[in-house]
This record gives sequence, C-alpha cells and structure tokens, in this order.
Amino acid sequence: MSDQENAKKLEELLKLLNVNDSDLSKLTSQQRKEMNEYKFWKTQPVTKFDEVVKNEGPIDASKKPEDIPDTPLQLLGDFEWCTVDVNNEQQLEDIYVLLNENYVEDKDSTFRFNYSRDFLDWALKPPGWKEDWQVGVRVKQTKRLVGFISAIPTNLQVRNKDVRSVEINFLCVHKKLRSKRLAPILIKEVTRRVNKHDIWQALHTGGVVLPSPISACRYAHRPLNWSKLHDVEFTALPANATKTQMIAKYTLPKTPISNIKIMEEKHVDEAFALFNKYQERFELRPNFDKEEFKHWILTRESVVYSYVIENDEGKVTDFVSFYSLPFTIINNPMYKDLGIGYMFYYASDADFEHERFSAEGTEKLRKRLNLLINDACILARNLKMDVFNALTSQDNALFLEDLKFGPGDGFLNFYLFNYRCFPISGGIREDETFDVEKRSSVGVVML
Repeated sequence: MSDQENAKKLEELLKLLNVNDSDLSKLTSQQRKEMNEYKFWKTQPVTKFDEVVKNEGPIDASKKPEDIPDTPLQLLGDFEWCTVDVNNEQQLEDIYVLLNENYVEDKDSTFRFNYSRDFLDWALKPPGWKEDWQVGVRVKQTKRLVGFISAIPTNLQVRNKDVRSVEINFLCVHKKLRSKRLAPILIKEVTRRVNKHDIWQALHTGGVVLPSPISACRYAHRPLNWSKLHDVEFTALPANATKTQMIAKYTLPKTPISNIKIMEEKHVDEAFALFNKYQERFELRPNFDKEEFKHWILTRESVVYSYVIENDEGKVTDFVSFYSLPFTIINNPMYKDLGIGYMFYYASDADFEHERFSAEGTEKLRKRLNLLINDACILARNLKMDVFNALTSQDNALFLEDLKFGPGDGFLNFYLFNYRCFPISGGIREDETFDVEKRSSVGVVML
C-alpha cells in the first residue's frame, strides 16, 4: 500500500474513532490488521490498540539518561543532523520556509498553515526551552533544511499525577523526501535528546489515528467573514439559502458587549490564580508556573491576544485568549491568505460555587462563556480574522452551538508517549456531535 493510500485509509479510519472506542471496536479485522502493521509505532512504548489499560503510568520506566547513546542515529549519506538555532534570524527563516512550503495542507491542497516568524519565536521558546531540542536535517551539499521536529518542556497533570513531559510539534519533512522515512528518524532523534535530560514522556497531537489516542476532539468553525470564506471555497452556500442570508446570519456587533479589555501585566496574578482554579476540572491539563503563563497568555501583536473582564470591585472574573495562525490560500487569484483565530486558554469564576455538572452551575457558566467567547469573536473579526476555530476541548461544548460554530470535518487526537492512560472525554458523543452534558476533560491546548 502506497503512502498516499495509507494516508487516505487513515483519514477514513479517523471518522470511525471517538473517545469511547479505546478498543477501536468499530474497526474491521482487516482495518485493525493494517493499523497494527505500523513498522515504526509497534516498536515504540505506546499503548497498543487492543491493549486493556488497567493502571495509568509510564510504560517503560527502566531506562536512565546514561543508558541513552550520546550520538545521533545514522542518516542516509546525503543528509546531516543539525541543531537549529532559533535565536539566529537566518536559521529561524529556514524553519519558516520549510513549514510554509511543506507543512500540513487540506486534502484538496487549497490551504496551508502560514506560520509567521514571530509565531515560531513564541511557540519554540517558552521558559525552559532547549536549543538542543530543535532538531533539523539538512542536505549536506547545499545545507538546505529538509526536515524538522521540535520539543518544548511542559509539566502535565494527568488526572492527579504530575507528569514531566515535552510537547512534540512541527514535525515536517520536505515533500520530495517523504519516501525516505525521515519522519520516524526525526522522532527517534528528538526522543534521544529529550531522554538525555531524564524526560521520558511526551504529548503530541495529530489528525491521523496512531496507537493509541487517549482522547479525540472535533474541530468547529465560526465564520467571521462569511463572504470571503465562500469566495475561497472554505465554506459552501447551503441549499435553500442566499449569500445575503448567510452574511446576515454570521454578522456580529461592531464592538464587544461586555467591558472586556486587553490583559496587561497588572492582571497576571489574578488571571493566573483564576486559570489554575478553573483548570482543576480537567483530567489532562498543563501545570504552568507564572512565567510560563505570562509567556503563553500575554498579548503579542499578530501572534496571541488575551483579554480580561473585571467586576465592579476591579477583580478579574474572566479571561480569554486566542492565537492567530493564518492559512496561505494556494492558487487563488483574489486572496493570498485567510485570517484565522484559534481558541486558546480561558477561565471564568461563573460556576465556582457549584459542582461542575450541576444544573445551576452549568447554566451560569454557559451564559458567561457565551458572552465571553462572543466578545472574543468580535475582537478577532476586528483584527481582520475571517474564521474562528475551536476544538470540543475545555468547556467549549457549552457555547459552540449557541455561538454558531459549525462542526468541522477534522478531528484532533491526543497521544501520550510512553504513558498508559484511561480514555479522556474529548467533548464529542458517539455520533460525533458536541457533548454538552459531559463536555470535555481535555484542558490542554496544543499549537
């Protein structure tokens, strides 16, 4: 089976997966056989598809840093390893070019992520980041960067356990080299470098099904500029509707409804405390210290935007953040890019006096989040974003339908490397609709 056929098969299998299918009971025996024939993943410390998880914790806890080789894996003769210095403008440019020419596209090759240099500087350099974990492959002769993978440090809470981890992201191989099996080698090499620092777990996400997801969330999209989305074929005109009707349906007020304001340094202490208390409800969540919180949340123009709401006494009762990750529009004569806002972290004290799933607490939180996220959509629209994306993670299911987020075709699977974990609710029902009752227990957001 070719790589292209494999990719198509995985896309089909993804549609069958939901968070309650830890045993992949919906897969046929033939599909299960194909999934189990991964040459790479069956050699790794990951939960197998048919494995029954009885206890949570590390899969392989036998190794120590001194057991890990000091030298990288061997590459084909035309290539060489490099550590990409993201503080070097030219080397950051190399990552930018590789990602913008070769990273994830939609199935019709119409849209491609357009990571800005400022975005990469933010995403790759949180507190505690290590240059050694920015791993690249170059062509020996030309020094062109043709492969890349990144790890950044993160402390996770998996239910009530602290799990010292890294987040793996930006795995990218040049399109013309996809047959060289560079991706598994990049994964092994970044694993080696991380293991040398006595870290053995990793969080990663993906749209394809690998052994074995701990959770799956669905994407949802809220049009902010429906006319443009239609022009670039991001969205279609529904039957029995006119363009005028669709534009009117998604029209937002010109200015926010609440007294929402941009988060400043003076708000950090209260917002951080609010965030920590709010996050306690989730079974998979980040355990930020204050410096990490500031790095990820405080506004950086054209990268991430954060806002707070204060009560009459000046206390922060809510905050919301979203980041900007535009798409390049491929071969469109009218538009070159699509402005996209992504739901990031938020918190509210609306239901703190109630049990999470009590009727009264749920209704208070639903009303508060509807106001908060509606204002976030208005602010994103005013920043020239054309669509606002969110997953079914966090408590998002409470506002998605109310605020006219439509379910997307994409799903995001969450994986913990070298860690067995019981399934975690991703905010979708068995029929893949938004689960307003159970919501999600995923509190972490991956870029």
